Amino acid sequence: MAEVIDRPETAVNLPDMASEDSLALTTTNNTTEVAAPTEKKVKKIIRRKKRPARAQVDPATVKSEPPAQTGTTFNIWYNKWAGGDKEDSAMSQTHAKGRCNIALDSGYTKADGHPGAFFCLYFARGVCHKGQDCDYLHRLPGPYDIFPQNVDCFGRDKFSDYRDDMGGVGSFSRQNRTIYVGRIHVSDDIEEIVARHFAEWGPIERIRVLSNRGIAFVTYRDLANAEFAKEAMAWQSLEANEILNLRWSLPDPNPMAQKREARRIEEQAAEAIRKALPAEFVAEIEGKDPEARKRRKIESGYGLDGYEAPDEVHFARGPNAVNPRGREGFELEHEQRLMLEAAEQEMLQGEQQYDQRSQQQQQEEQKGGILSSSTLAALQGARVAVASKPAPKASTGPLVAYDSDSD
Repeated sequence: MAEVIDRPETAVNLPDMASEDSLALTTTNNTTEVAAPTEKKVKKIIRRKKRPARAQVDPATVKSEPPAQTGTTFNIWYNKWAGGDKEDSAMSQTHAKGRCNIALDSGYTKADGHPGAFFCLYFARGVCHKGQDCDYLHRLPGPYDIFPQNVDCFGRDKFSDYRDDMGGVGSFSRQNRTIYVGRIHVSDDIEEIVARHFAEWGPIERIRVLSNRGIAFVTYRDLANAEFAKEAMAWQSLEANEILNLRWSLPDPNPMAQKREARRIEEQAAEAIRKALPAEFVAEIEGKDPEARKRRKIESGYGLDGYEAPDEVHFARGPNAVNPRGREGFELEHEQRLMLEAAEQEMLQGEQQYDQRSQQQQQEEQKGGILSSSTLAALQGARVAVASKPAPKASTGPLVAYDSDSD
């Protein structure tokens, strides 16, 4: 008698041929089900267009006025006064005509397509009427906006020394990132007010406020931001309708400040060197690569157990370097130097031989007279017999002694 085994039915729900690509089959123990396709998430990148720079004042209200007299001689080529060391005293007692609002006024101009363009001085003062048609930048300076040392971020020429009142463009002899701010209205929250207003123009490194005197010293991280802030906040007011007096700060005599400035310069130099060197080399020197120490120990051993070459030997560069990588690029130079030394040696030998010959000739001349032995031998070999000419006969005739003075 045959054994009958009951098996569960397997239900298969197959999709239509038209929708094979849009559905997926999922197999279980007893049934095969059709799973719905998963929806793909598509990231949509929205790129916002840069807005054009806004005109800060109405062009119809702009009048062409000559610059205020701040010197003794007017330079027609540069359209400014020269020979003065102080600014107009009346200007420092009146409010500025405008104020820059970075959130509303900044935008692209014609200068955005030109690398190395300068910033607009009138934009910083809040009185630029050209907007997007301006030939200068209408934005805040960034960390990558670096200009030559003899000009500021607005393209104005600096001088060898500061003015007597520490105003004006400044000097190229010192990188001054600190601004002196005077005539501040004294209040309980003076530090918060100064920090809030001056932080609009870039990252600040340090602020020192003398509350009882209404004076502040604001130090920016970058020089371009300090130059921009000095023009943007000149003759402005903070909260109490005062007129600020902005100047460049004198060097801080505090020894701690001088050490801090020296450390900052060293850090900038180290950062510049770090960017110039390969990343793996920097990581090896700073000890950030855990495998670099093991690799260095193996490479600097040079096959000697327990030996590790010091840094001045392992990283030395030149034709005589122990490390093969330190000799790269110096083989050709070494060969050229050897060729030059060989040529100099040949020239020296030739000069010595010439000196010996000349000395021998001088000795022979002293023994045999004026001519040397070699010269005499050459003359004897070329000697030939020369026949003597007969004496001419005396002429006779009527013209004898024609030229005589006697009768």
